[in-house]
Amino acid sequence: MLEKIKALCDKYEELCARSEQPDFYSDPKRAAKLLREKNDLEPIVQAAQALARAESDMAEAQELMADPELKELCQQTFTQAKQQREALLEKLQILLLPRDPDDDKSVIVEIRGGVGGEESALFAHSLFRMYSMYAARMGWTVELMNYNETELGGVKEADFILNGRGAYARMKYESGVHRVQRVPETESGGRVHTSTATVAVLPEMEEVDVQINPADIEMQVFRSSGAGGQHINKTSSAVRLIHKPSGIVVSCQEERSQVQNREKCMRMLASKLYEIERERLDSQVTGLRRSQVGTGMRNERIRTYNFPQGRVTDHRVNLTLYRIDAVMDGDLDEIINALATADQAERLKNSQ
Repeated sequence: MLEKIKALCDKYEELCARSEQPDFYSDPKRAAKLLREKNDLEPIVQAAQALARAESDMAEAQELMADPELKELCQQTFTQAKQQREALLEKLQILLLPRDPDDDKSVIVEIRGGVGGEESALFAHSLFRMYSMYAARMGWTVELMNYNETELGGVKEADFILNGRGAYARMKYESGVHRVQRVPETESGGRVHTSTATVAVLPEMEEVDVQINPADIEMQVFRSSGAGGQHINKTSSAVRLIHKPSGIVVSCQEERSQVQNREKCMRMLASKLYEIERERLDSQVTGLRRSQVGTGMRNERIRTYNFPQGRVTDHRVNLTLYRIDAVMDGDLDEIINALATADQAERLKNSQ
Protein backbone atom coordinates (compact mmCIF):
# COMPACT_ATOMS: atom_id res chain seq x y z
CA MET A 1 0.00 0.00 0.00
CA LEU A 2 2.83 2.41 0.84
CA GLU A 3 4.34 2.00 -2.64
CA LYS A 4 0.97 2.84 -4.19
CA ILE A 5 0.65 5.92 -1.97
CA LYS A 6 4.11 7.11 -2.99
CA ALA A 7 3.28 6.66 -6.67
CA LEU A 8 0.06 8.67 -6.26
CA CYS A 9 1.89 11.43 -4.37
CA ASP A 10 4.45 11.61 -7.19
CA LYS A 11 1.60 11.81 -9.70
CA TYR A 12 0.04 14.65 -7.71
CA GLU A 13 3.29 16.61 -7.69
CA GLU A 14 3.58 16.09 -11.44
CA LEU A 15 0.05 17.42 -11.98
CA CYS A 16 0.75 20.42 -9.77
CA ALA A 17 3.84 21.24 -11.82
CA ARG A 18 1.94 20.86 -15.12
CA SER A 19 -0.90 23.10 -13.92
CA GLU A 20 1.63 25.90 -13.42
CA GLN A 21 2.85 25.77 -17.02
CA PRO A 22 1.91 28.82 -19.16
CA ASP A 23 0.19 26.71 -21.83
CA PHE A 24 -1.75 24.53 -19.39
CA TYR A 25 -5.12 26.05 -20.29
CA SER A 26 -4.54 26.08 -24.05
CA ASP A 27 -6.68 22.93 -24.23
CA PRO A 28 -9.59 23.60 -21.79
CA LYS A 29 -11.02 20.07 -21.88
CA ARG A 30 -7.65 18.47 -21.19
CA ALA A 31 -6.94 21.03 -18.45
CA ALA A 32 -10.29 20.32 -16.79
CA LYS A 33 -9.61 16.57 -16.86
CA LEU A 34 -6.16 16.99 -15.30
CA LEU A 35 -7.49 19.33 -12.63
CA ARG A 36 -10.19 16.81 -11.70
CA GLU A 37 -7.51 14.14 -11.42
CA LYS A 38 -5.41 16.47 -9.25
CA ASN A 39 -8.38 17.25 -6.99
CA ASP A 40 -9.18 13.54 -6.64
CA LEU A 41 -5.61 12.83 -5.51
CA GLU A 42 -5.45 15.71 -3.03
CA PRO A 43 -7.18 13.93 -0.09
CA ILE A 44 -4.80 10.97 -0.49
CA VAL A 45 -1.76 13.28 -0.50
CA GLN A 46 -3.00 15.18 2.57
CA ALA A 47 -3.60 11.94 4.47
CA ALA A 48 -0.17 10.61 3.44
CA GLN A 49 1.51 13.81 4.67
CA ALA A 50 -0.34 13.56 7.98
CA LEU A 51 0.73 9.92 8.25
CA ALA A 52 4.37 10.88 7.73
CA ARG A 53 4.09 13.52 10.49
CA ALA A 54 2.52 11.01 12.88
CA GLU A 55 5.29 8.47 12.23
CA SER A 56 7.92 11.17 12.71
CA ASP A 57 6.33 12.15 16.05
CA MET A 58 6.34 8.49 17.12
CA ALA A 59 10.03 8.07 16.29
CA GLU A 60 11.00 11.32 18.02
CA ALA A 61 9.00 10.50 21.15
CA GLN A 62 10.45 6.99 21.31
CA GLU A 63 13.97 8.38 21.08
CA LEU A 64 13.38 10.90 23.90
CA MET A 65 11.87 8.28 26.23
CA ALA A 66 15.42 7.35 27.23
CA ASP A 67 15.44 10.52 29.36
CA PRO A 68 13.66 9.64 32.68
CA GLU A 69 12.43 13.22 33.11
CA LEU A 70 10.73 13.20 29.69
CA LYS A 71 9.54 9.61 29.67
CA GLU A 72 5.95 10.23 30.86
CA LEU A 73 5.39 13.18 28.53
CA CYS A 74 6.94 11.35 25.58
CA GLN A 75 4.83 8.26 26.29
CA GLN A 76 1.68 10.38 25.94
CA THR A 77 2.98 11.91 22.71
CA PHE A 78 3.89 8.47 21.37
CA THR A 79 0.45 7.03 22.21
CA GLN A 80 -1.38 9.95 20.56
CA ALA A 81 0.78 9.75 17.44
CA LYS A 82 0.26 5.98 17.25
CA GLN A 83 -3.53 6.41 17.42
CA GLN A 84 -3.33 9.04 14.68
CA ARG A 85 -1.22 6.73 12.55
CA GLU A 86 -3.72 3.87 12.87
CA ALA A 87 -6.64 6.15 12.01
CA LEU A 88 -4.79 7.57 8.99
CA LEU A 89 -3.86 4.11 7.72
CA GLU A 90 -7.54 3.13 7.85
CA LYS A 91 -8.51 6.38 6.10
CA LEU A 92 -5.96 5.75 3.36
CA GLN A 93 -7.24 2.20 2.86
CA ILE A 94 -10.69 3.67 2.19
CA LEU A 95 -9.34 6.44 -0.06
CA LEU A 96 -7.47 3.84 -2.12
CA LEU A 97 -10.58 1.76 -2.75
CA PRO A 98 -11.58 1.81 -6.44
CA ARG A 99 -14.01 4.66 -7.06
CA ASP A 100 -17.30 4.16 -8.81
CA PRO A 101 -16.58 5.71 -12.22
CA ASP A 102 -20.09 7.19 -12.23
CA ASP A 103 -19.79 8.99 -8.88
CA ASP A 104 -19.09 12.40 -10.43
CA LYS A 105 -22.08 12.24 -12.79
CA SER A 106 -25.42 13.96 -12.55
CA VAL A 107 -28.38 11.67 -11.91
CA ILE A 108 -31.78 10.82 -13.30
CA VAL A 109 -34.28 10.18 -10.51
CA GLU A 110 -37.58 8.38 -11.05
CA ILE A 111 -40.28 8.42 -8.37
CA ARG A 112 -43.43 6.30 -8.65
CA GLY A 113 -46.39 5.95 -6.31
CA GLY A 114 -46.59 2.37 -5.01
CA VAL A 115 -49.00 0.66 -2.61
CA GLY A 116 -51.59 2.95 -1.06
CA GLY A 117 -53.59 4.63 -3.80
CA GLU A 118 -53.87 8.42 -3.57
CA GLU A 119 -51.86 8.53 -0.33
CA SER A 120 -48.90 6.87 -2.11
CA ALA A 121 -49.12 9.58 -4.80
CA LEU A 122 -49.11 12.30 -2.13
CA PHE A 123 -46.07 10.63 -0.53
CA ALA A 124 -44.33 10.50 -3.93
CA HIS A 125 -44.88 14.27 -4.14
CA SER A 126 -43.33 14.64 -0.66
CA LEU A 127 -40.27 12.70 -1.84
CA PHE A 128 -39.96 14.88 -4.95
CA ARG A 129 -40.06 17.97 -2.72
CA MET A 130 -37.49 16.43 -0.34
CA TYR A 131 -35.00 15.70 -3.12
CA SER A 132 -35.56 19.13 -4.70
CA MET A 133 -34.73 20.79 -1.37
CA TYR A 134 -31.69 18.55 -0.89
CA ALA A 135 -30.50 19.52 -4.37
CA ALA A 136 -30.78 23.19 -3.41
CA ARG A 137 -28.65 22.54 -0.30
CA MET A 138 -26.02 20.83 -2.47
CA GLY A 139 -26.01 23.53 -5.14
CA TRP A 140 -27.46 21.22 -7.79
CA THR A 141 -30.13 22.19 -10.29
CA VAL A 142 -33.37 20.29 -10.88
CA GLU A 143 -34.35 19.62 -14.50
CA LEU A 144 -37.87 18.23 -14.79
CA MET A 145 -38.48 15.61 -17.48
CA ASN A 146 -41.85 14.04 -16.76
CA TYR A 147 -44.33 14.96 -14.03
CA ASN A 148 -47.75 13.31 -13.86
CA GLU A 149 -49.98 14.84 -11.16
CA THR A 150 -53.17 13.55 -9.56
CA GLU A 151 -56.23 15.68 -8.87
CA LEU A 152 -55.34 16.00 -5.16
CA GLY A 153 -51.79 17.20 -5.82
CA GLY A 154 -50.06 13.85 -5.62
CA VAL A 155 -47.62 12.44 -8.15
CA LYS A 156 -48.21 9.26 -10.13
CA GLU A 157 -44.71 9.54 -11.58
CA ALA A 158 -41.93 12.12 -11.56
CA ASP A 159 -38.76 11.89 -13.63
CA PHE A 160 -36.11 14.57 -13.20
CA ILE A 161 -32.38 15.22 -13.48
CA LEU A 162 -30.27 16.50 -10.60
CA ASN A 163 -27.44 18.33 -12.34
CA GLY A 164 -24.27 18.66 -10.31
CA ARG A 165 -20.84 17.10 -9.94
CA GLY A 166 -20.93 14.23 -7.48
CA ALA A 167 -24.72 13.91 -7.49
CA TYR A 168 -24.62 10.17 -8.18
CA ALA A 169 -22.12 9.57 -5.35
CA ARG A 170 -24.70 10.93 -2.89
CA MET A 171 -28.00 9.97 -4.47
CA LYS A 172 -27.25 6.35 -5.42
CA TYR A 173 -28.20 5.21 -1.91
CA GLU A 174 -31.78 6.46 -2.40
CA SER A 175 -32.82 3.68 -4.80
CA GLY A 176 -35.48 1.40 -3.38
CA VAL A 177 -38.88 1.35 -1.71
CA HIS A 178 -39.68 4.18 0.69
CA ARG A 179 -42.51 3.55 3.17
CA VAL A 180 -44.64 6.18 4.91
CA GLN A 181 -46.84 5.80 7.97
CA ARG A 182 -49.17 8.74 8.57
CA VAL A 183 -52.81 9.82 8.80
CA PRO A 184 -53.93 10.84 5.30
CA GLU A 185 -55.77 14.13 4.85
CA THR A 186 -58.65 12.13 3.38
CA GLU A 187 -58.89 9.88 6.50
CA SER A 188 -61.82 11.01 8.67
CA GLY A 189 -61.28 8.41 11.38
CA GLY A 190 -57.71 9.43 12.22
CA ARG A 191 -56.24 6.01 11.37
CA VAL A 192 -52.58 5.67 10.41
CA HIS A 193 -52.15 4.32 6.88
CA THR A 194 -49.05 2.66 5.43
CA SER A 195 -48.14 3.49 1.83
CA THR A 196 -45.08 3.21 -0.37
CA ALA A 197 -43.34 4.93 -3.23
CA THR A 198 -40.42 3.65 -5.28
CA VAL A 199 -37.30 5.59 -6.17
CA ALA A 200 -34.78 4.69 -8.89
CA VAL A 201 -31.52 6.60 -9.33
CA LEU A 202 -29.48 6.30 -12.54
CA PRO A 203 -26.19 7.99 -13.48
CA GLU A 204 -26.97 10.35 -16.34
CA MET A 205 -25.54 9.24 -19.67
CA GLU A 206 -25.35 11.21 -22.86
CA GLU A 207 -26.54 9.46 -25.99
CA VAL A 208 -22.94 9.36 -27.22
CA ASP A 209 -21.89 7.32 -24.16
CA VAL A 210 -24.17 4.44 -25.12
CA GLN A 211 -24.55 2.94 -28.58
CA ILE A 212 -28.23 3.12 -29.55
CA ASN A 213 -29.38 1.90 -32.96
CA PRO A 214 -31.96 4.38 -34.32
CA ALA A 215 -33.80 1.48 -35.95
CA ASP A 216 -34.48 0.04 -32.49
CA ILE A 217 -36.45 3.11 -31.39
CA GLU A 218 -40.14 3.78 -31.97
CA MET A 219 -41.14 7.40 -31.37
CA GLN A 220 -44.66 8.48 -30.44
CA VAL A 221 -45.90 12.02 -29.93
CA PHE A 222 -48.86 13.08 -27.82
CA ARG A 223 -50.34 16.12 -26.16
CA SER A 224 -48.95 17.14 -22.78
CA SER A 225 -51.22 16.79 -19.77
CA GLY A 226 -51.44 18.53 -16.43
CA ALA A 227 -50.79 22.08 -15.32
CA GLY A 228 -48.77 24.19 -17.72
CA GLY A 229 -50.76 27.14 -19.06
CA GLN A 230 -52.20 27.65 -22.50
CA HIS A 231 -49.52 25.63 -24.29
CA ILE A 232 -50.56 22.38 -22.62
CA ASN A 233 -52.93 20.17 -24.65
CA LYS A 234 -52.81 22.42 -27.75
CA THR A 235 -49.82 20.86 -29.50
CA SER A 236 -48.47 17.32 -29.67
CA SER A 237 -45.10 18.23 -28.23
CA ALA A 238 -44.74 15.44 -25.67
CA VAL A 239 -42.56 12.53 -26.77
CA ARG A 240 -42.57 8.84 -25.88
CA LEU A 241 -39.72 6.57 -27.00
CA ILE A 242 -39.96 2.79 -27.04
CA HIS A 243 -36.72 0.81 -27.20
CA LYS A 244 -37.98 -2.30 -28.97
CA PRO A 245 -35.18 -4.79 -28.03
CA SER A 246 -35.48 -4.12 -24.28
CA GLY A 247 -39.08 -2.91 -24.04
CA ILE A 248 -37.98 0.22 -22.16
CA VAL A 249 -40.42 3.12 -22.48
CA VAL A 250 -39.44 6.71 -21.63
CA SER A 251 -41.42 9.90 -22.03
CA CYS A 252 -40.97 13.64 -21.58
CA GLN A 253 -43.56 16.38 -21.76
CA GLU A 254 -42.02 19.27 -19.83
CA GLU A 255 -40.43 21.12 -22.78
CA ARG A 256 -42.33 23.13 -25.39
CA SER A 257 -40.95 21.39 -28.48
CA GLN A 258 -40.75 17.81 -29.71
CA VAL A 259 -37.04 18.26 -30.38
CA GLN A 260 -36.27 19.22 -26.77
CA ASN A 261 -38.47 16.49 -25.33
CA ARG A 262 -36.92 13.88 -27.64
CA GLU A 263 -33.42 14.97 -26.59
CA LYS A 264 -34.29 14.49 -22.93
CA CYS A 265 -35.88 11.10 -23.70
CA MET A 266 -32.69 9.96 -25.41
CA ARG A 267 -30.64 10.91 -22.34
CA MET A 268 -33.00 8.96 -20.11
CA LEU A 269 -32.97 5.97 -22.45
CA ALA A 270 -29.16 5.98 -22.60
CA SER A 271 -29.00 5.96 -18.79
CA LYS A 272 -31.46 3.08 -18.51
CA LEU A 273 -29.62 0.96 -21.08
CA TYR A 274 -26.30 1.70 -19.37
CA GLU A 275 -27.73 0.61 -16.01
CA ILE A 276 -29.05 -2.64 -17.50
CA GLU A 277 -25.61 -3.44 -18.88
CA ARG A 278 -23.91 -2.56 -15.60
CA GLU A 279 -26.28 -4.79 -13.64
CA ARG A 280 -25.67 -7.61 -16.13
CA LEU A 281 -21.93 -7.34 -15.57
CA ASP A 282 -22.41 -7.14 -11.79
CA SER A 283 -24.56 -10.27 -11.86
CA GLN A 284 -21.81 -12.18 -13.64
CA VAL A 285 -19.40 -11.34 -10.83
CA THR A 286 -21.68 -11.81 -7.83
CA GLY A 287 -24.12 -14.39 -9.14
CA LEU A 288 -26.95 -12.11 -8.04
CA ARG A 289 -29.06 -9.71 -10.00
CA ARG A 290 -29.71 -6.51 -8.08
CA SER A 291 -33.08 -4.82 -8.36
CA GLN A 292 -33.41 -1.15 -7.56
CA VAL A 293 -37.02 -0.83 -6.58
CA GLY A 294 -38.58 -4.29 -6.21
CA THR A 295 -42.35 -4.48 -6.62
CA GLY A 296 -43.32 -1.66 -4.29
CA MET A 297 -44.76 -4.01 -1.66
CA ARG A 298 -44.63 -2.81 1.96
CA ASN A 299 -42.10 -5.42 3.13
CA GLU A 300 -39.47 -4.41 0.55
CA ARG A 301 -38.69 -1.06 2.09
CA ILE A 302 -35.30 0.57 2.58
CA ARG A 303 -36.58 3.46 4.71
CA THR A 304 -39.67 4.24 6.80
CA TYR A 305 -41.04 7.73 7.45
CA ASN A 306 -43.27 7.53 10.54
CA PHE A 307 -45.06 10.86 10.97
CA PRO A 308 -47.02 10.13 14.19
CA GLN A 309 -43.74 9.30 15.97
CA GLY A 310 -41.73 11.96 14.13
CA ARG A 311 -39.05 9.49 13.09
CA VAL A 312 -37.23 8.32 9.98
CA THR A 313 -35.58 4.88 10.01
CA ASP A 314 -33.17 3.61 7.37
CA HIS A 315 -33.34 -0.17 7.67
CA ARG A 316 -30.06 -0.84 5.85
CA VAL A 317 -27.92 0.73 8.57
CA ASN A 318 -30.44 0.62 11.46
CA LEU A 319 -30.34 4.41 11.76
CA THR A 320 -33.32 6.20 13.32
CA LEU A 321 -33.62 10.00 13.45
CA TYR A 322 -36.35 11.77 15.40
CA ARG A 323 -36.51 14.86 13.19
CA ILE A 324 -38.75 13.90 10.33
CA ASP A 325 -39.64 17.52 9.44
CA ALA A 326 -35.98 18.40 8.83
CA VAL A 327 -35.48 15.26 6.71
CA MET A 328 -38.56 16.00 4.60
CA ASP A 329 -37.14 19.51 4.12
CA GLY A 330 -34.05 18.00 2.47
CA ASP A 331 -31.72 17.49 5.45
CA LEU A 332 -30.47 14.11 4.24
CA ASP A 333 -26.73 14.33 4.90
CA GLU A 334 -26.69 12.34 8.16
CA ILE A 335 -28.54 9.44 6.52
CA ILE A 336 -26.50 9.50 3.31
CA ASN A 337 -23.22 9.81 5.25
CA ALA A 338 -24.11 6.72 7.30
CA LEU A 339 -24.94 4.76 4.15
CA ALA A 340 -21.71 5.87 2.44
CA THR A 341 -19.66 4.87 5.51
CA ALA A 342 -21.31 1.44 5.62
CA ASP A 343 -20.68 0.98 1.91
CA GLN A 344 -17.00 1.88 2.35
CA ALA A 345 -16.65 -0.54 5.27
CA GLU A 346 -18.21 -3.35 3.24
CA ARG A 347 -15.95 -2.69 0.25
CA LEU A 348 -12.90 -2.51 2.50
CA LYS A 349 -13.87 -5.86 4.05
CA ASN A 350 -14.27 -7.46 0.62
CA SER A 351 -10.93 -6.10 -0.59
CA GLN A 352 -8.94 -7.76 2.19
